[in-house]
Order: sequence, then structure tokens, then C-alpha cells
Amino acid sequence: MLIAGFPAGAFQTNCYVVAPAPGEECVIVDPGQDATEGVDELLREHRLKPVAVLLTHGHLDHVWSVAPVCGARDVPAWIHPDDRHLLSDPAAGWSGTSASLFGGLELSEPDDVRELSDGAVLELAGLELVVDHTPGHTRGSVSFRLPGDEIMFSGDLLFAGSIGRTDLPGGDYATILSSLATKCLPLPDDTVVLPGHGPQTTIGRERATNPYLREAAPQAGPTRGI
Repeated sequence: MLIAGFPAGAFQTNCYVVAPAPGEECVIVDPGQDATEGVDELLREHRLKPVAVLLTHGHLDHVWSVAPVCGARDVPAWIHPDDRHLLSDPAAGWSGTSASLFGGLELSEPDDVRELSDGAVLELAGLELVVDHTPGHTRGSVSFRLPGDEIMFSGDLLFAGSIGRTDLPGGDYATILSSLATKCLPLPDDTVVLPGHGPQTTIGRERATNPYLREAAPQAGPTRGI
């Protein structure tokens, strides 16, 4: 398994490329602000051919470069339908002064946009990725799991020591706690979490130390299979 990434732009949003091995097909996760050059460097370095871009949610800092990245390689973008409008209306994901800062920014959808659903299994680039709808940060937030390798791309659902903010349009604190309870807490402790911002962590570490997961714990139901 090859996973490489870098923090993109002023928001330092983690962009990842994922492939079975160097020299093979790959997927790109969350190409944010000014991510095109960094993506191209990783593709050249590891001799990778992208087949899709996967978006954990529609906030500008995660989708800024999706159209040029998809267009340059003629690949589709995958996003949950509840966040699809943010691809062409980035200001809708922000509020107040922040929204006005992005009001003049024009983005467009890639030519090929495909919609994600909860529980879907994407078979791309020789990988099997499970989609979990994890609203709370946005209505259309999702995470992607590689169950056999115990890896989770959490987007802005779960960070090392924290969680995504819930004060922007589409955010809701009770909903994100429910997503943490039903989609994160049932996972094995050794699941590696690759978040949208900051360093990687594990479910076990967050279960033991993250106050938001402790708050979410009473909502957790029976452990489900992976």
C-alpha cells in the first residue's frame, strides 16, 4: 500500500494519493488550495496514474483544485450529493465575513461528478474503499475506509485531539457526535486515522484521549463488523 500526502495552501489541508503500490493506478483525496503542483509531483515521484478524485466534503479548502486536477487527467470527482452545490458555490459553505471573502471566487464542477452514498463500496485503482456518511461538519461529509488495512480518511470529522467545527452552514454538533459514535467508535483501536488537517492518529489513541469521542461514547451502539 502506498499513501503519500502533503498539506496544501494557506489552510494546510491534507491532500493524499493512495495506490496499491508505486507505478500503479491511484486515487487522489481532497485536492485543496493550490494543490495541483503538489499532486503532480507525487504522481511523477511514484509513477502513478490517477483514476478518480475523492472528496470528504465540499468546503473550499478541500475542493479548491478539484476541477483542474480532474480536468488535467480526465478523471471523475466523487462527492456526497448534500455537498455537491459547494463545488460551484464555495461561499455557501461559509458564513458572515468569511463568506464575503470568497464571494468573488469562481469555481466550477469537474466535467464528471459522481455521487457518494453511505455504505457504498468503491472499487477504484485496485483498492476497495468503504464510504461512510458522517454529517455534522457539513451535511455531506463522508469518510473513506480501507477495511483490510485498517485505514480511515476522516476528512474534517476527526482530528488528533479534536473534531471538525460545527458552526458553519450545514454543521451541527449533535450530528457530528452521532457520526463519531456510529462511524468511529466501533472501529478497531489500531485503525490509522488520516485526517483533513494535522497529524495522523489512531482510533485507540483518540478513544483514550479525545474529549469529543468520550462525549460521543454514550451514543455508540453495538460494535459493527468492518
